[in-house]
Amino acid sequence: MTIRVLLVDDHAVVREGYRRLIEKHQGISVVAEAEDAASGYQAFKCHGPDVVVVDVSMPGRGGIDLVRQIRQLDCDARILIFTMHASATYAQQAFRAGARGYVTKSSPPDVLVSAIRSIYSGRPALCAEINEIIAASSLSDGMSVVDELSPRAFEILRMILEAKSTDEIAAAFNLSPKTVANYHYEIKSKLGVRSDIELVYLCMRQGLVAPLAEQAV
Repeated sequence: MTIRVLLVDDHAVVREGYRRLIEKHQGISVVAEAEDAASGYQAFKCHGPDVVVVDVSMPGRGGIDLVRQIRQLDCDARILIFTMHASATYAQQAFRAGARGYVTKSSPPDVLVSAIRSIYSGRPALCAEINEIIAASSLSDGMSVVDELSPRAFEILRMILEAKSTDEIAAAFNLSPKTVANYHYEIKSKLGVRSDIELVYLCMRQGLVAPLAEQAV
């Protein structure tokens, strides 16, 4: 039986590379592709794939909110996060939203294929890199304050960190600007910061934002 896969990533060239990688292996086929959360949700409803492979960072609503939305539609959906973010916080938010696997893009190519097969078979999948990071995190300070945010609040935080305006965030989530402003205030309150500058520095310490010197490299 062929495993039917939906790829959701905002870069067409990247999706093409993943499609070729996946379809080199017998018994797996990419049945649809999508470039953002909205089209990914529609593709899931249209094609009913066996496994959804989702990136985290995309224009508008990100992959974690897409996971949450798909799992609301189908509580049995098998979703794998495939991302550049080697972060315990991102992974924990993804699993909280309903993902069943998390693989970083720096992993060897065959790890992605193995993860797809594992999730299809009902087993969770973690790449070695993120498994080590989560283990190290659990042995240090435990859960961070950011980990306590809901998946929706975390996605709004991600867009705030990308310097998106209140109106842009509202449009992405189909919310009113007032609701987004309320989320913004509640996020800062929950994280114990009083300004957006403090929020950025806190997220830098949590590894969610790279320092400017690293971003420029």
